[in-house]
Amino acid sequence: MTKARLFRLWLVLGSVFMILLIIVYWDSAGAAHFYLHTSFSRPHTGPPLPTPGPDRDRELTADSDVDEFLDKFLSAGVKQSDLPRKETEQPPAPGSMEESVRGYDWSPRDARRSPDQGRQQAERRSVLRGFCANSSLAFPTKERAFDDIPNSELSHLIVDDRHGAIYCYVPKVACTNWKRVMIVLSGSLLHRGAPYRDPLRIPREHVHNASAHLTFNKFWRRYGKLSRHLMKVKLKKYTKFLFVRDPFVRLISAFRSKFELENEEFYRKFAVPMLRLYANHTSLPASAREAFRAGLKVSFANFIQYLLDPHTEKLAPFNEHWRQVYRLCHPCQIDYDFVGKLETLDEDAAQLLQLLQVDRQLRFPPSYRNRTASSWEEDWFAKIPLAWRQQLYKLYEADFVLFGYPKPENLLRD
Repeated sequence: MTKARLFRLWLVLGSVFMILLIIVYWDSAGAAHFYLHTSFSRPHTGPPLPTPGPDRDRELTADSDVDEFLDKFLSAGVKQSDLPRKETEQPPAPGSMEESVRGYDWSPRDARRSPDQGRQQAERRSVLRGFCANSSLAFPTKERAFDDIPNSELSHLIVDDRHGAIYCYVPKVACTNWKRVMIVLSGSLLHRGAPYRDPLRIPREHVHNASAHLTFNKFWRRYGKLSRHLMKVKLKKYTKFLFVRDPFVRLISAFRSKFELENEEFYRKFAVPMLRLYANHTSLPASAREAFRAGLKVSFANFIQYLLDPHTEKLAPFNEHWRQVYRLCHPCQIDYDFVGKLETLDEDAAQLLQLLQVDRQLRFPPSYRNRTASSWEEDWFAKIPLAWRQQLYKLYEADFVLFGYPKPENLLRD
């Protein structure tokens, strides 16, 4: 009996020792020596494939063995979320306040790919890379290395290992439906024991639940010292994409959805301080509903004052709904393969799903048509002082320039 116990003890100690050896080796040699393969190869042209033969077959078998070992070793203890789910999400009732503000249009749309879309993507990526390398454009964090980005700033990078995709989500840029697509692709949420197949069947309240997505900021808890190595491997191998929109229009959209609707969280956290600081209200209702009934709402001018106030970010970073895209997605540290725009959402979504080789598996959901159009900018900014507009442009200038949006000259001059 004693010998059996000693044998089990030595077996456990030996296993722990081997795992430590693997970790030490990986940390010293670098994860770049390992290649984590996915079921779909990255859709980029590369060198010609080697001619099949006995040696090649042995190489593939060895690679598969390494992949299988690494997959089991790194994924040990990881479970898929299996939260209670509703059957489907219904669009807002016509005539409702949400319908009025958001502008839902749930009709399906067929996007036809233009022959110039490949050239358009090349131009967008070229502009982005050019200004990241150009010293004439300066903005905070531009020069830092990927390793210097804190884990807390990597929470917007969603990873799908099954299809080799990394999506950086930007709030107010169709991110709800792109998150739905990522959930379907990764199979990260189950409904009655099976992964969702239809993006629109995933209830909205679960789409934005952090547990539904594998994001870069979670790697440290899961892989420890291996996390940065794994991130770099995936960034090199996977298809990385993001969607952007005109920065000023995005701000208007954020204001409308967070301050024109009764949002209790945003009322308490943001509206109350804004009303006190910039509207001179000392006694405010405890809830958004009471405030709205009393006609106490944050104005767009109050919101702009809040953004421009140098004390704002001394208390906390900008909320993700109005934080600059370069701070959310780090486009000068991450070489994105696809830059989509909300202004060309249908065409870009179809092109991206084809690039990921999943266009036959699913379609981008028929989402709402946001009525916050760029043509509204002059109306929204009409009562905003010129000096404020100019300061606001400087605050978001990097997003305008990096993603090829024209400078709104009509708003920046008398």
